[in-house]
Amino acid sequence: MKKFGRFMGLFAALALLLVTMTACGSSKALSKQDVLKVDTKANTITWGVKADTKLFGLMNTKTSIDEGFEVDVAKALTKEILGKDGKAVFVPITSSTRVPLLRNGNIDAIIATMTITPEREKQVDFTRSYFNAGQAILVKKGSPIQSVKDLNKKGKVVIGVVGSNSVQNIGKFAPKAKVIQMSDYAQALTALKSGQGDALTTDNGILYGMSVDNPGYVVVGGSFTQEPYGIAVNQGQTNFKNRLNKALTTIENDGTYNKILKKWFGNVEGFNYEEMKR
Repeated sequence: MKKFGRFMGLFAALALLLVTMTACGSSKALSKQDVLKVDTKANTITWGVKADTKLFGLMNTKTSIDEGFEVDVAKALTKEILGKDGKAVFVPITSSTRVPLLRNGNIDAIIATMTITPEREKQVDFTRSYFNAGQAILVKKGSPIQSVKDLNKKGKVVIGVVGSNSVQNIGKFAPKAKVIQMSDYAQALTALKSGQGDALTTDNGILYGMSVDNPGYVVVGGSFTQEPYGIAVNQGQTNFKNRLNKALTTIENDGTYNKILKKWFGNVEGFNYEEMKR
């Protein structure tokens, strides 16, 4: 985990460098093109996905292939839009690099545990929600912290991730707590394990993924917010957004979505699979 955390930290730095280098170049012009037409001609959609988030998007260190619920949903949407020979290309992103990479044209769409919020809608356009998450907290088994209310005390420390909506929410639900931010979830979990904080907070789906690999840690207190995930595209890409929404409806109606959901969450302790079925 420590090696992977260092890898993701290096990746984040390189990704930010890429954004800086291309901000005034041709990639910015690419973001203004009709993405649906370009992708149809190339028979390829380039997706920004997480590479450090168990169950949603995680790079297999043995194969260097991205795996997870969102990766499989992106593949299904690609086939629905482009046909059975359509190709899905995946670019690893973090919470802090995903929007810059999208706006500069390095990726066509973001499917990376990104909550639809009014603030983000000023920067990007979202499809309708494809996953109804809720913010929760992860603690070590036996911890006296059993809900977000228990964190609202002076001296309590909550760990979050830079660029995530969760950090802002903690300021509302536990304003007395100190918040420290890490660059990615791997580093955040390492910080929790090393005792740098009393709890780690983000969306429940992500935390369930952490608890699967770390049975000494549990999700407690239930969800205290609603965090609907949407696919983000550049503003003005109405044709692409509408086509994604149509494809979402198709894979939900034909059972593909539920098969993917069950594959990744069907056996996760505490996850209400029936509530999420579409």
